Amino acid sequence: MVANVNRNDTSKEPALQRLEFPHVKGGNSLVIIHTTNDQYGINYSVEWDCDKRSQRWSCYQMYASNRVQATKRYYPDTSKGELQYPFDPDLPAGSYFKSDPYWGSGYDHGHICPSADRLYSVTANVQTFYLTNMQPQRNIFNAGLWQSMENKLRVWITASSKKEDTLYVCKGGTIDVVESEGGIKDPILTTLANGLIVPKYFYMALLRKSSTGYKALAFWVEHLNEDHSNDNLSDYIINIRELERRTGIDFFCNLPDDIENEVETMSTENIKWVWNM
Repeated sequence: MVANVNRNDTSKEPALQRLEFPHVKGGNSLVIIHTTNDQYGINYSVEWDCDKRSQRWSCYQMYASNRVQATKRYYPDTSKGELQYPFDPDLPAGSYFKSDPYWGSGYDHGHICPSADRLYSVTANVQTFYLTNMQPQRNIFNAGLWQSMENKLRVWITASSKKEDTLYVCKGGTIDVVESEGGIKDPILTTLANGLIVPKYFYMALLRKSSTGYKALAFWVEHLNEDHSNDNLSDYIINIRELERRTGIDFFCNLPDDIENEVETMSTENIKWVWNM
């Protein structure tokens, strides 16, 4: 039997065995799994910290059939009372702000699971606009370097990718102080007067499965009010084990331990080579 000592407990929620999920935090944090009533099933998932009223990460899969475009970006019908950024209907009452805390803050509604990655159905796209899938981002960051990173993922997985190719994605902003060695001690850029946490760093943890096996990398970037959209993305690569040290999150915990250790500890230089970066 293949060892996997750090996998998620799936006794109450079988979906937690999916490879995109990190090890869930538990306590007063909950996992919200958004689904669509179609062939795709799970759209994306969020870990929500009810005390901090902030998401910790969104995770999802990218593969050829869910990269097709069957709809356009969601815009609300205001005559029906629809909102551009709806409250998450699956979030328990009292776990969020009474009104949208982003408006007038000077920060963008920064998608974590991007709208542009969920154009295969109207429902899937609308769900990406839920406030639980947002983190406050400076516009120059959101529309610059962060978007460049998201575009790179769309190059790696397209509607014409091989059927067996899947990209498992977990993304987020830093909201937790990590006391262990190598952990970030200053994860928050600022906390607004209304209580909205603005992360100081953002990350992407990526695992790719293909016919040749698995490979993984992480992007780690500081949330700066500067234009870095033309930077070489390889400058932001670290391995998954280093990302785990910084964030305190155990990524790709559902992989067999031997594969997890191999892909997560690869040197940065070797990661750049196997990912052609």
